[in-house]
Amino acid sequence: MSQLFTTKQISFAVSCALALGAVSNAVGAEVDPADTGYASDTRGMVLRSGYGLCWHSGTGPAVANVQCDGSPAPAPAAKAAVAPAPLVVAAVAPKPVAERLTLDADTLFDFDKAVLRPAGQTALDDFVTKMKDISPEVITAVGHTDRFGSDAYNQRLSERRATAVKTYLVGKGIAAGRVATEGRGESQPITKAGECQGAKSAKVVACLQPDRRVDVEVIGNRIERLTMQ
Repeated sequence: MSQLFTTKQISFAVSCALALGAVSNAVGAEVDPADTGYASDTRGMVLRSGYGLCWHSGTGPAVANVQCDGSPAPAPAAKAAVAPAPLVVAAVAPKPVAERLTLDADTLFDFDKAVLRPAGQTALDDFVTKMKDISPEVITAVGHTDRFGSDAYNQRLSERRATAVKTYLVGKGIAAGRVATEGRGESQPITKAGECQGAKSAKVVACLQPDRRVDVEVIGNRIERLTMQ
């Protein structure tokens, strides 16, 4: 009986020694650098317990291991910096504008003349002042006469008067290329047919005064000026 017990003890001791030797050999085996911290066998396989858990070697921290931990979770991607939305400033469309001024030719010139009078210069100065808020594209000066005189004479007189207006405006700093002139003689009267009848007299000349004129028109864009609050 004692011999049987001794034999069992011997068998058990041998088994333990073999097991310890296997574990010792496994722990002492070369470990893959990627598996640092886990015990592995000669094949590089991590040793597991009866519950399927990986054995730690007891040296160094256990790093992530595909056999024990599965595929390492990817590091969260850094959020890309979101650039601030550009500040959009709505373009202010220029406002087209047309300013028209009808100047009495008798104010601008002496009767039957094309030389500007002081009163005519003052009238044009006021017109230039009005244009300070306008970026002109084109300025037109159109001369007219009354019905006295031949068509050819009145045509030339109307052209000379329009040119005199242009010369004055250019002298005030307006580009010559922006000013166009035209003469229309007696072809576009303001007085109605049947008015101012009779031969040339002071009364009839005064009645025809509206026909003797220079129309000045500027076409351009209104300049928007910022106001400080």
